[in-house]
Amino acid sequence: MKRYDLMMEVNTRGTYLASKVCLPSLLKSSNPHILNLSPPLNMNPHWFKNHVAYTMAKYGMSMCVLGMAEEFRDNGVAVNALWPKTAIYTAAMEMLGGSEVKKQCRNDAIMSDAAYLILTKNSRTATGNFYIDEEVLSEAGVTDFEKYAVEPGHDLMPDFFLDVAPDVLVKQMEAHGAKPAFGSDSSTAQPSSGENAKVAQLFQQIQGTLCADLVKSVGALYAFDLKEDGNWYLDLKNGDGNVGQGDSPNPVDVTMTMTSENFVKMFGGQLKPTVAFMSGKLKIKGDMGKAMKLEKLMGQLKSKL
Repeated sequence: MKRYDLMMEVNTRGTYLASKVCLPSLLKSSNPHILNLSPPLNMNPHWFKNHVAYTMAKYGMSMCVLGMAEEFRDNGVAVNALWPKTAIYTAAMEMLGGSEVKKQCRNDAIMSDAAYLILTKNSRTATGNFYIDEEVLSEAGVTDFEKYAVEPGHDLMPDFFLDVAPDVLVKQMEAHGAKPAFGSDSSTAQPSSGENAKVAQLFQQIQGTLCADLVKSVGALYAFDLKEDGNWYLDLKNGDGNVGQGDSPNPVDVTMTMTSENFVKMFGGQLKPTVAFMSGKLKIKGDMGKAMKLEKLMGQLKSKL
């Protein structure tokens, strides 16, 4: 629940608290505005699947727009939301789609330009809106949007929570060389030929990288429940470390459940644990702090495997 609480505290609670604290000063302003970076309230279930907590946190911000816009309308305080029409290149986008996703994004200047136009509107008439950056700029007469593209001339990816379904986004990203970590669930797919051999080979390679210093820095024992290949474990808590097939002889700190295919992708750098977890491809039971350590470890191991 720590991750859930963090998302709620930063997004929903943070929005509510900042608005509450700033309200006395806003009421004294000649043109007061609150502008949340949150999406339109799209109730299509596919925007809740696999990341319901995140969606709830972002939609909590949007619900603040609905409620506060009406509550403070007579006071002249505008409360609106702004969301990008296309993906904006950030560290989070690179984590979700890999480095190749960059060319399908715009830079953040389009959001700041749109925000400026919103914040200079009359607060008594422009409130309770869910603005989209490109639409705001188009209404203001802007026609050249290429200047906002990270790579001008390249096709752009629609942002989340709009009317483009997640599987369409995945196909578009893949078509342009990106490797989306939140793609369609492959848990029911059969492993490709040789997948079983890849798992055993990968554990052998991991065994060759283990040492006492690594064990000292990690201090955790991981169990892997691979749907096609049974149980394996990675001991980074005892001695010089060890790997093995079957149940660990020692108590485990973290159990990870996934397909063999996704396990190979994770240790091969094609699928990051955090986004695999968010997209439902990875289930984690146990110490989340130690589970997150494994992601850092994978980055170190990748160069050695």
